[in-house]
Amino acid sequence: PGFAYRVAPVHHDRLPVAAGAEHPLELDERRGRDDLQVGLDRRAAENIVAAGLADRCEIQVSYAIGVAEPTSISVHTFGTGKAALMPFHRWLPAAMVAPTPVSALLHAVAVVKAGVFTVLKVVVYVFGIDLLARTGISVWLMYVAGATVLIASLVALTKDNLKARLAYSTVSQVSYIALGTAILGPVGTIGGIVHLVHQGIMKITLFFSAGNYAETLGIHKVSEMNGVGRRMPATTLAFSVAALGMIGVPPVVGFISKWYLGLGAVEAGMAAWVMPVLLASSALNAAYFLPVLYRAWFRDAGPAWPAEHIPAARFETAGALLWPPVVTATLALAAGLFAAAPYSPLEWASLIAQREYGL
Repeated sequence: PGFAYRVAPVHHDRLPVAAGAEHPLELDERRGRDDLQVGLDRRAAENIVAAGLADRCEIQVSYAIGVAEPTSISVHTFGTGKAALMPFHRWLPAAMVAPTPVSALLHAVAVVKAGVFTVLKVVVYVFGIDLLARTGISVWLMYVAGATVLIASLVALTKDNLKARLAYSTVSQVSYIALGTAILGPVGTIGGIVHLVHQGIMKITLFFSAGNYAETLGIHKVSEMNGVGRRMPATTLAFSVAALGMIGVPPVVGFISKWYLGLGAVEAGMAAWVMPVLLASSALNAAYFLPVLYRAWFRDAGPAWPAEHIPAARFETAGALLWPPVVTATLALAAGLFAAAPYSPLEWASLIAQREYGL
């Protein structure tokens, strides 16, 4: 349903049909009738191509788009995966009440990534790039993703709870992936796919760091972070690297993702509205991350921490807490510095996009 296949014969003689065709095709043999078109179902059109007869006729595919197709892609996008696109996003900020390792898993690795990966698979494999490009039925997905990027960032600005701010940052950041996919161009798709990995590395660093603050000093709010950079320098340095990456500051991996999304928008002729979204999003990211870094590094600490569970010693906190964010922050920096290296996330994303677009 939704497809109408037409065959316009070049030679008006009887053409054989591939074995197993459901509907035998007989073309009009009358000479001099150049506008002859015969309606086919999908199976019959594929049989003509399979029989090697495509050079003797012109196969054209037209799309009869009604209500069903936009409804179907909406159901697939919002109903088959937790992509956290607004207005179906509230489950993700609510999940931040879980312990920090679980929050990191939800926000950076598992559930939300499975949701946006489902959107990617639906766009590429269920509907197909060609259908969506010809019909424009996925345009609404770009607008929803762009709106989610900006609105979630504005909400993040209002949150004093550190994990809540990071949660709404996740809602915004994962929408980059849907936006890059909906652009329907190879470069934009590269940006969306690679952000699956890049956002995961940066966000898990942020949540690991937030967990360190909570478990070591009892810090749960942004307003409690004054001077924490001097008490926990390694954790705060890891947090800073990931936060700058979220803003899009090079050479952290977040810059690579936004660069390819911007190039993809230019390639697809959508720079007039996608570029302002990307720029405004980076400005909003800076607005809710830089004050945190300023407090941590440049404000004086209070007389006591909210609840210091692990006293200062040789290391700022337990080794099992300290090393995970340090390692992931190093990965976020290395993946940006060596983005063009073999087997990098960018190379894999480029390979996937090239195969899907036949490049």
